[in-house]
Amino acid sequence: MRKGEQLPWIVSDELWARIEPLLPVVPRRADHPGRKRLDDRKVLCGILFVLYTGIPWEFLPQELGFGSGMTAWRRLRDWHQAGVWQRLHENLL
Repeated sequence: MRKGEQLPWIVSDELWARIEPLLPVVPRRADHPGRKRLDDRKVLCGILFVLYTGIPWEFLPQELGFGSGMTAWRRLRDWHQAGVWQRLHENLL
C-alpha cells in the first residue's frame, strides 16, 4: 500500500451506490426482533477483508467493526443465493 491509497477492502461511495440497490431487503421481525442487523456496507468490507487477506473467516478481527466472520460468511452466502454477485457483474460490465 502506498501512502494516501485507500485500503482495498474499504468500499468507496461510488461503488456502494452501485451495490446497495442490488442487495435484498431483509425486514425486521416484529414478533422476535432480536438484535439489529449489522450494516450491509460494514459486512461487505469484512467480506472483502477476508478475501483480500486470505485469513480464515473465524479470524476476522472484531476490532475492525465489520462484524464476526460468521456474519460475513452468512451474508456472502445469502447474497450469492439472491444473485447479487451475478447482477453486480452484469451491472459493472
